[in-house]
Amino acid sequence: MTIPSQAESAPDDEREVLLKVEGLVKHFPIKKGLLQRQVAAVQAVDGLSFDVRSGETLGVVGESGCGKSTMGRLITRLLEPTSGRVEFQGTDITHLNTARMRPLRRDVQMIFQDPYSSLNPRHTIGTIVGAPFKLQGVSPEGGVKKTVQGMLERVGLSPEHYNRYPHEFSGGQRQRIGIARALALQPKLVVADEPVSALDVSIQAQVVNLLDDLQDELGLTYVIIAHDLSVIRHVSDRIAVMYLGKMVELADRKDLYSKPMHPYTKALLSAVPVPDPKRRGVKSERILLRGDVPSPINPPSGCRFHTRCWKATQICAVEEPPFLTLETAHQVACHHPENAPDQAPEDTQLLSVAKEAIDVVSVTTAADAAAAEVQEGGASPEAAPKAPEGSSAAEGPKAEETPKAVETPKAGEATEAAEGSKAVEAAKAAEAAKAAEAAKVPKAAEGLKVPDAPKAAEAPKAAESAEAAKGRDAAKAPAAPVASEVAEVPEAGEAAVAGESVEPEKGSGKAE
Repeated sequence: MTIPSQAESAPDDEREVLLKVEGLVKHFPIKKGLLQRQVAAVQAVDGLSFDVRSGETLGVVGESGCGKSTMGRLITRLLEPTSGRVEFQGTDITHLNTARMRPLRRDVQMIFQDPYSSLNPRHTIGTIVGAPFKLQGVSPEGGVKKTVQGMLERVGLSPEHYNRYPHEFSGGQRQRIGIARALALQPKLVVADEPVSALDVSIQAQVVNLLDDLQDELGLTYVIIAHDLSVIRHVSDRIAVMYLGKMVELADRKDLYSKPMHPYTKALLSAVPVPDPKRRGVKSERILLRGDVPSPINPPSGCRFHTRCWKATQICAVEEPPFLTLETAHQVACHHPENAPDQAPEDTQLLSVAKEAIDVVSVTTAADAAAAEVQEGGASPEAAPKAPEGSSAAEGPKAEETPKAVETPKAGEATEAAEGSKAVEAAKAAEAAKAAEAAKVPKAAEGLKVPDAPKAAEAPKAAESAEAAKGRDAAKAPAAPVASEVAEVPEAGEAAVAGESVEPEKGSGKAE
């Protein structure tokens, strides 16, 4: 997506002023009670003044709820203004009725934000796009059907879509149908209310490029309302910034993006990501505005941005700044503008809300974060010598090959290990004794010769002799030590008691 050059267009002084707006106001009344008396009003648009020249594109940006869409409906006379003046080609259209406004609808059209709700689902595409010809009583050459099919083909659709219904199309195709309907009568002014906000990025680029091509082909004048500052920068010649029903800055595209004057504009531009590989490693600051936009029912006094501005002084809270031209084609409403002389130099004391109005965050790339970590470590990865490839001597031992240090056991752990080893040895000795006993018993049984047919009287004797032999072998085998006796060492007091109970005391020859 390339930004079109502004040098190809004619100078502003040579262009005809197509639309002129002065002091435009729209308040929506809030009524309560049985008699429906007005108790308050939503100040959606409050005192807008600007003009649009023939063949140019004016972009309007701002936060949600600032009055952009209401302004678009006012200049197309879809809403009745509360006060102010709207002129189209020198004709005051502010309070024209429906009958007198109908002929001007041919020259002023609007592209609505939502393509799903702006098309009648019961009508075919041919009926929707051909409706302006029927309402205006225009009979184009070749018939309405042929003209509508040609318009569909011009916006990137097929002439075969003439008999289809809106539900058969995607979001991008529905937006193209809305553009075809708005351009059917070849108007002079088109107000596009966020024409690409409901589309994905690839379809956004197609629709934006389509609007550019149609402007060059048909000589259209656009007022484009959008949230995306990148889209506005691509299509606009001049950009207006709105905040809470007021226009705070109006300038050429190049001047607004290079040196914004209003603090609110500067905060908006700081939030725009710049996909430029040349800016890799360059730190940028992000201005985060604290709090929400004040209510349009009860807006702040003075400058409406002073509750969120970091440069607000006493005059900002009391006096509303005028919309002045500080440089060529650059208008701003601010007492203390950026990149321009201060309009209230005598007032220098900041308000208490100004000191806590914003948070300035430094945004760094991943490469910057890695470099900062290396510097904190005391060495840079470039300064570390690299070992030549293929040389094993230069390479240090790997982490897996490094031998682990032998840990010295503690005193308690050594005692537990010794006691455990003694218990294991005692268990092994007991098992060996049992195995020897089991091996000797069969041999004793083999030594006994049992007669083939022993008598009934000799059978008990043979059994008794076998049991006696078994008892002799068991007496010869040493007794297996018990694991608990081997592992436990008796204390001195216990040994003395055991000795007194077994051996008689020496030196006592008398019998009691």
